[in-house]
Amino acid sequence: CDFALPERFDLKYTDQDGKENRPIVLHRVILGSLERFIGALVEHYGGDFPLWLAPIQVKIVPISEDHVDYGGKIEKLLQEQGFRVEIDTRDEKMQKKIRTAELSKIPYTVVVGKKEKSADTVALRNRKTGEITVMGQKELLEFLKEEIASKK
Repeated sequence: CDFALPERFDLKYTDQDGKENRPIVLHRVILGSLERFIGALVEHYGGDFPLWLAPIQVKIVPISEDHVDYGGKIEKLLQEQGFRVEIDTRDEKMQKKIRTAELSKIPYTVVVGKKEKSADTVALRNRKTGEITVMGQKELLEFLKEEIASKK
């Protein structure tokens, strides 16, 4: 029940007897508090969410079309472990794909190319530090799980 807004806006209605009355406003909001909470989170983090909260945790960037299949394999591996991951298969230069992921504030970018495919590894790029680490697929899973566990 809201008694303040009807008074603030000087709301009135005329009843059956011709008298003016002040109404009571009833608010029914199912998601309102949740939406305000999410808005507060977005404002607090400036869209730069920690890994556990990021809508997309990892963006996979194949260097060329020849590496999309290997990137898809990594995407599937991560998704099966519950990570929120996307692969960028656009016909753009690798640098542009990485820059797009960076501007989208995706915490980690996995770059895959000829060397990574042949060695069954990935090049993991940390968005905040720019540091690139080459690691195997199991190491990648362990690293991301540890990152999530340590930051919660």
